[in-house]
Amino acid sequence: MRTVTQQTRRLMLLDTASLYFRAYFGVPESVRAPDGTPVNAVRGLLEFIDRLVKDHRPDDLVACMDADWRPRWRVDLIPSYKAHRVAAETETGPDEEEVPDTLSPQVPVIEAVLDALGIARVGVAGYEADDVIGTFTGHATGPVDIVTGDRDLYQLVDDRRGVRVLYPLKGVGTLQVTDESWLREKYGVDGPGYADLALLRGDPSDGLPGVPGIGEKTAAKLLAEFGDLAGIMAALDDPKAKLTPSQRKRLHESRPYVAVAPTVVKVAGDVPLPEVDTALPHAPRDPAALDGLAARWGLGGSLHRLLVTLET
Repeated sequence: MRTVTQQTRRLMLLDTASLYFRAYFGVPESVRAPDGTPVNAVRGLLEFIDRLVKDHRPDDLVACMDADWRPRWRVDLIPSYKAHRVAAETETGPDEEEVPDTLSPQVPVIEAVLDALGIARVGVAGYEADDVIGTFTGHATGPVDIVTGDRDLYQLVDDRRGVRVLYPLKGVGTLQVTDESWLREKYGVDGPGYADLALLRGDPSDGLPGVPGIGEKTAAKLLAEFGDLAGIMAALDDPKAKLTPSQRKRLHESRPYVAVAPTVVKVAGDVPLPEVDTALPHAPRDPAALDGLAARWGLGGSLHRLLVTLET
């Protein structure tokens, strides 16, 4: 009987950095700890989690982290990948990302608070949070809600498995529920098709060049005509295929990019995840530590409301 109930558990996966960046820019920096240190990202993220748990009632919750925001294995394939966001290069670990000066000190506080609450927090060396999310999603046996401000994760949407993306439009009170019907209406593709579309279109925010001259609408038309990226590239070798001369030229010239880009664009599904208890906590794992953090950082009502929500 236990296996039957296990199948119906709803898993919520947080793209944590995406959410605390939004909290940082959405909550005034005047929200500060008793010593004057800004804690707007900390308190904003706690309020986000409170609202998400209230509205969606997950059984399991994982805060997925960027152990490496710019993995070397992606950069080796496409050197421009996120290059414009590098603050400093390092030889022994991940490059330093450009982060607002008053946000960086808040990240360790966020991590400590999540740990004291008992909310599972998972980052894996050599991988981005997207890859952790992709692997948890692949392993899930029930429905999955992915909460992210990153459209790249639309590629994981799968109605058959109950996988959807909750994309914040304003805070997390207004979420765009992204399922296959929404994707088809907006982009003309399904989840896996979105990865092909993004690859062809390119993404300046991630330093992905795309195929010159192939914008979003053209990419969607090509995918509708030929099915997927492999079908489009196969059409290059078929003189009867419905490709314009300029499309043939641009796709042919982009063969080296197209050969490696899928590995960069598609989230990994084989991340070695640690053993972790993903169950949504109903009481803090470490009440004493949490009390100390609440007092030190002035977490006040934001933390209290979340604790009340977790208890119910």
